[in-house]
Amino acid sequence: MKQSLLLYLFILALVFNVFTYSYYSGQVAFEKERFDKLTKKTQAKETKLNDDMVDANYFSLENNEKAQNYFYSEVPEKNIDYVTLIPLLRDKLMEFNDNPNGNPYTGQEKLGANKFIINKIKVLNHRWIIADYSDGEYWGEVLLKYFVNEDKSISFEVNQSILYQK
Repeated sequence: MKQSLLLYLFILALVFNVFTYSYYSGQVAFEKERFDKLTKKTQAKETKLNDDMVDANYFSLENNEKAQNYFYSEVPEKNIDYVTLIPLLRDKLMEFNDNPNGNPYTGQEKLGANKFIINKIKVLNHRWIIADYSDGEYWGEVLLKYFVNEDKSISFEVNQSILYQK
């Protein structure tokens, strides 16, 4: 009787091990399949996001080789590095925000107590900048022309400005 009890316990332990092994093998296969699906989905989203970024940055000095070539001269002293030019343009344009009447390159006069200041800019090419501006109540956008003068100073000119309705 003792031998048959040990035989039953051995068979029961063997059955438990087989079921446990098959359960965890299935679980591992399920998790691997789920991970593969998630990886494919993530890669597809990353590809789409990269494509969207390329489209969004199509009009930018950083990605426009023809506009970049505009700043290179046969005389090395006259070359302008566009990588350092972009932050310089941003800083010069933002300096005008300190004007008590607002930034003159928004193309807008003060409408109320607050002045219009430029919040964000994007350098489109070797000649144009688009900028977002606001006074906290009204918002608008402006298209600016910029010029790098012979003495490497920068000047701006408002091309067109639009103020959105409240």
